[in-house]
Amino acid sequence: MIYLSKESFAITGAAMQVYNTLGSGFLESVYQEALAIEFTKRGIPFVKEKELKIYYDGHELKQTYRADFVCYDSIIVELKAVSDLNDSHRSQVYNYLKATGFRLGLLYNFGYYDGLQYERKLK
Repeated sequence: MIYLSKESFAITGAAMQVYNTLGSGFLESVYQEALAIEFTKRGIPFVKEKELKIYYDGHELKQTYRADFVCYDSIIVELKAVSDLNDSHRSQVYNYLKATGFRLGLLYNFGYYDGLQYERKLK
């Protein structure tokens, strides 16, 4: 069984609805606002721009990470509005998982012209 598959399926469905309604070409902040509305409509629990602590070698750092969303208290959702996802975007999500202790990250790109790009990252 895939880790948190039901939850990630619900989040991806909401993201697809936003993409199908707005298409590509807006700023990331527009998609973030629309996705918050869609999460609320679908009853998906979320915190927008949640500040997460980062740890290094067992020590809490002063620097924090602000996730676009944390859904279900356990999934980091990172949004992009770029022409195509690249390895730096993937590394960013993986590093957030590693530093925060979360196990699942979902990466969505609303800027791709031919449909919503999304990737599931599991630590």
